[in-house]
Amino acid sequence: MERRDRMPPKTTKNALAKRKAEQQKQQQQLKRRRLIWFSTVGLLLILIIVVLTIQPKPKPVEFDYAALPVLGQADAPVKIVEFGDYQCPSCKHVNELIKPELAKDYIDQGKVAFYFMNLPFIGSDSFTAALAAQSVYHQSNEAFWTYFDAIFERQGEENSGWASPEFLVNLAKELELPIDYDLLQKDIAEATYQDEVSAHLARGDKLGVDSTPTFFINGIEYAGNLGDYETLKKTIDNELAGE
Repeated sequence: MERRDRMPPKTTKNALAKRKAEQQKQQQQLKRRRLIWFSTVGLLLILIIVVLTIQPKPKPVEFDYAALPVLGQADAPVKIVEFGDYQCPSCKHVNELIKPELAKDYIDQGKVAFYFMNLPFIGSDSFTAALAAQSVYHQSNEAFWTYFDAIFERQGEENSGWASPEFLVNLAKELELPIDYDLLQKDIAEATYQDEVSAHLARGDKLGVDSTPTFFINGIEYAGNLGDYETLKKTIDNELAGE
């Protein structure tokens, strides 16, 4: 027989009730911890979703619009600045297919003012064409856009020497631009507007522009595909609506 002093103590009703109460208390504490944990995780997930979906609008870039060639009314509510290169095939494409649509839908209606800045990074022909175009601009803003379109229309093979001073002056004469052709020839030969073109290029570099054409719409870089006119149109419409 086992000795009585080795037997476990008897379990009383009070002891059972106390043990049950402690177990219930522990279960309630566990439930509260789980509730707090799930609530915290849920709140963090909501905050993450909010941060990812509601991005603050970038701060608009300031441009000296008055110092740039402008197509349309300077007081238009939406201002588009294009950084382009006269040797860039994509710039030619946008100029021939997208800009006419912009002109019809917005520029001619006084809703958009279109500006151009030089980003002549492809080669020497880019820079020479930019010098010529700036010379024309300083004689006549209206003549600039006629010349601008013609340079892209006559765009030659990349860095083939197509944008020679002779070609650029003869093009202006062929178009019968109302400018001083001798002054144009002088401005190209003496690189009169070299600092201006270089300033455009430096501005583009500072803004991180690494491809042409790049549009800034009311100071915000347009991230969409410029070949997709409907998406571009939607962005402009949002700007017009103040969104």
